[in-house]
Amino acid sequence: MSVLRVGIGVWVLAAMCACGGQAGDAFFFRDRESVVFLGDSITEQRLYTTYVEAYALTRYPERTYTFRNVGWGGDTAWLRKRFATDEKALFAATGEALDTMVSRAVGAGLARDVLPLKPTAVTIKFGMNDHAYQAFREDICRAYTRSQRELVDILTKNGARVALLTPQPIEDKRPDPDQDVRNQSLRRFSDALRDVAGQGGALYVDQFGPYLELMLSARAAKPDAFIGGGDAVHPGPAGQTLMAWAVLKGLHAPALVSCAKLDVTRWLRSKVTCSQGCALSGVRYRDGVLTFDRLDAALPMPVDARAVAALARAPVTEELNRYLLAVAGLKAERYDLLVDGLKVATYSASQLAEGVNLATVSTPNGVQAQQVLDLVFKKNNVYFERWRKVQLANGPAERLAELDRQVAELEAQINAARQPKPHRFELKPASL
Repeated sequence: MSVLRVGIGVWVLAAMCACGGQAGDAFFFRDRESVVFLGDSITEQRLYTTYVEAYALTRYPERTYTFRNVGWGGDTAWLRKRFATDEKALFAATGEALDTMVSRAVGAGLARDVLPLKPTAVTIKFGMNDHAYQAFREDICRAYTRSQRELVDILTKNGARVALLTPQPIEDKRPDPDQDVRNQSLRRFSDALRDVAGQGGALYVDQFGPYLELMLSARAAKPDAFIGGGDAVHPGPAGQTLMAWAVLKGLHAPALVSCAKLDVTRWLRSKVTCSQGCALSGVRYRDGVLTFDRLDAALPMPVDARAVAALARAPVTEELNRYLLAVAGLKAERYDLLVDGLKVATYSASQLAEGVNLATVSTPNGVQAQQVLDLVFKKNNVYFERWRKVQLANGPAERLAELDRQVAELEAQINAARQPKPHRFELKPASL
């Protein structure tokens, strides 16, 4: 480890530090990844999937990603919207008869909607329609788990890694959502999915448990609290941000965006500082004012403006969005933080010494990340029209080509928009 003096009384240590974890290789989505989101209407809403996508794009701007959403309202693990199946016969079937029915349905659905995309990673979210909105039925769960195994087997054989996502619970306005027989059924479906994942080598991601805990916590404070927005089955942006939080944690998404620590104590008593996920240059401390240039390797995770309420429900920022700055040795009581000449926050010297999370305030990097999110929404809407409204309707080739051009253009804009830029930071005593 080496220490570099970059200014009078200021030292920077380029090394690992206790900044809350480093963006490593554990994240489920890898470089040069072709990702497909497969699911029902909750996936088709293009909310939690867009939030997950935007996280990956902003946290790993150096990686090449392609994301496609093929969610379909009303769909199930046996892909009922993509291949007609006699469900009464399906639920009654066992053994070889069940295997035959499932392999035909799942094979046909994947062959049309997923495999042509040549995915290297697929997330699968079924269960809401599968459980049929009723108390647990063993026959339906048998068809569900057999179908999930078939999905994993086919996708794995075709070179894709699979993450199996549980459904989220149903959110009616009742004080005891855990006693709802539908949620009890969904819990059992989710537990059965864990076994499928273990047997097939897929990643198991439990949304149900974390989301239900949030619901119960909200009901304890207010019996009719409704945390998701939307309706009981289809959460709005706030609820789907909570879903994305649970999904990203299950996908091993790192918390750290970047971390910069500086110490402006007189240099003979100076403590070393560190930078992780960012490069500092031009560091200067004079007349009580600290200035430096900071180039981050990633952008903060963008949060949908319609979903800000979710941040008070779950530790989304702490667990997924740590964009940190710490400065020790400051003498004044309070300091204004300016980035590129614009004031973004005021902190006490003690807050700065402990470290502040800049993801909680509006910074140029945060604004840039929001622009990425907006572009991702636009791209996903265009792709939905291309796939569902033109391709599957055997629409004209000219229209397909035009929509492909729009998708490619938006993806080029996304890739340009997610590249971090250097910014000038200034900490100066707050004006009275």
